[in-house]
Amino acid sequence: MKDFAAIDFETANEQRTSVCSVGVVIVRDGEIVDHYYSLIRPEPEYYTYWNTRVHGLTLADTQDAPIFPVVWQEIAPRIEGLPLVAHNKAFDESCLKAVFRTYCS
Repeated sequence: MKDFAAIDFETANEQRTSVCSVGVVIVRDGEIVDHYYSLIRPEPEYYTYWNTRVHGLTLADTQDAPIFPVVWQEIAPRIEGLPLVAHNKAFDESCLKAVFRTYCS
């Protein structure tokens, strides 16, 4: 696969809706051609010790960050038409589905 978008979410707590950051890398012809990273204000907006220990983010880091729909407006055009891959596909896919259910229903 020479063209794809790789995505990675971090969460603030055990809720899959609590995405607090996202990174995306766009690869075309086997070369990285674009990348994007953003903090996200999580929903629900609290952090657990264990999640913070994984990624180092706290409420102070994301309290002024945009909510997921605003960030998605930046991501969607970048990944359009590309296969979406992730290191931990089950986790990242469940996060994406959860935030879509939360914000797009």
